Amino acid sequence: MPPSYALENLLSDGGSKLVAGIDEVGRGAWAGPVAVCAVVTDLSEPPAGLTDSKLLSRARREAMVAEITGWAAGIGYGEASHEEVDALGMTEALRRAARRALAELPVRPDAVILDGKHDYLGPPWQVRCEIKGDLSCVSVAAASVIAKVRRDAYMASLGLDAYGFASNAGYPSPVHQRALAEHGPTEHHRLSWSYLDKLPRWRHLRRHRDAAAGAGQLGLFG
Repeated sequence: MPPSYALENLLSDGGSKLVAGIDEVGRGAWAGPVAVCAVVTDLSEPPAGLTDSKLLSRARREAMVAEITGWAAGIGYGEASHEEVDALGMTEALRRAARRALAELPVRPDAVILDGKHDYLGPPWQVRCEIKGDLSCVSVAAASVIAKVRRDAYMASLGLDAYGFASNAGYPSPVHQRALAEHGPTEHHRLSWSYLDKLPRWRHLRRHRDAAAGAGQLGLFG
């Protein structure tokens, strides 16, 4: 089943006339920012083949960005840097990235659909969490495509071919792991991540947040 407007219409019927779909990318990466995209639509027919970005080829995702940009009523994109992830933890980093994305929208939405089961945005936003929202909700699916394409492009622009960022976008991969073992982390790596514990030459670089700072944090893949 392709994504539909069922949830957007449900929220609209409840009084939320303008609904934004939000998705994130980069939560489980070892390097680079976490990125969030917010998309609002006029409930018109979406681009053909729109679905969760993970189900689309790289070429189709990139081509669909132009289609989404010409169709969506508003698009906002925000990031939280790897330094923010290290200092603040993933929940707060996601919250900051999402608020930055929402701030870029031309109008403030009445409600937000978040992909997943955890509300990392919180008040004052009216939030509806939807597991696999990128598969079921049109606005969330559109956000997933924009978020992935923009973050992937940023990671590729960093170069660092030995780490394979152009193909793995900072996520774990054999190439990435071998480069870390040989060369250690770059200035773009998250130094609070546990992968450093498995690298004897570099584990001294591991940063540990104060226990209170990490209270209530989301898991990497939650």
